[in-house]
Order: sequence, then structure tokens, then C-alpha cells
Amino acid sequence: MGIFSNLYKSTDLVNGMADRLCVGMSEFISQNPERYAPLLRTMAIKCTGCSAQADCHRLQGRSMHLDKAPMYCVNKTTLDALRQR
Repeated sequence: MGIFSNLYKSTDLVNGMADRLCVGMSEFISQNPERYAPLLRTMAIKCTGCSAQADCHRLQGRSMHLDKAPMYCVNKTTLDALRQR
């Protein structure tokens, strides 16, 4: 998989996880793009190196809502912090 397709897939996974956790990434970015757009980029890049992407994809395929990010999520700490806002 090429670098751009991997980054695209990872961005979809990050956005999907955020949606299932009721973290409004698009709202955060529209309110403060200088702060949250780079954060989303960092999360997506971090996700590209995750060995559990297939697990994440399966989890998102069967769950429309999650109470917390799975322990294997490399962005769990960030998503949990954003969820508290």
C-alpha cells in the first residue's frame, strides 16, 4: 500500500473512531483549525504505524457507538482527552 493510500485509510479510521466516541473532530477543527487540524494529522500519522488497523476496522464495522476507545488504539489517550471537552 502506498504512503498516501495508507494515510487516507488511517485518517478514515481516526475519524471513524472519533465519530463512534462522539468526539466532534469536524467541530473542533472548524472552531480552532490552527490547534485541531495538526492534531488530526498527528493522529492519522500515528495510526499509520498501528498494527491493529484490521481490528479497528472490524470494530468500527460492527459498532456505531463506543463508550471508550479500545486499549490497542494508539490514539486512545488523545481521543479520551478530546471526549472530556
